Amino acid sequence: DLRVSISHTTRKPRPGEVDGREYHFVSHETFQKLIQSDALFEYAEVFGQFYGTSKETVIEQLNAGDDVILEIDWQGAAQVKRLWPEVISIFILPPTRDALRERLISRQQDDATTIESRMAEADETIAKAPNFDFWVVNDQFDHALDRLCAILNSQPQPEDKAAVANPHFIQSLLGES
Repeated sequence: DLRVSISHTTRKPRPGEVDGREYHFVSHETFQKLIQSDALFEYAEVFGQFYGTSKETVIEQLNAGDDVILEIDWQGAAQVKRLWPEVISIFILPPTRDALRERLISRQQDDATTIESRMAEADETIAKAPNFDFWVVNDQFDHALDRLCAILNSQPQPEDKAAVANPHFIQSLLGES
């Protein structure tokens, strides 16, 4: 009874991505019409592209009795939390800044300038983690998946209140002492 909502985006598909599977790829004009018609549950501009979640789709999934996962950035998460304070918010974090940089490089999707821009933006994004209910550090896939499943199954691990468990983790990612 768990569904992942497929967001709309104005960015171009990456190699291997399929419209309707990873995203609904739409033009900027179409996206603006979605905003104007109040068809989006949340939306945000990220790196010059728009991303948003269909209100109708989420409502249909919820009415069908499903729990819905929204894969969204902090801006959209803040909008959703304002609308529905009871939602559970989970922030996925890299284990280190170096690991984040290496992941951006190894996916071979962006040039050096874009990677540096993303790294600069990462500081602002990571700084939002304390506003979320839970953190999952994506260090080892199986461990991160187990942690995510524990949260989703409402069987939190003892350290689940992330800020209490590791109050300095965000500062270390941001290079602060």
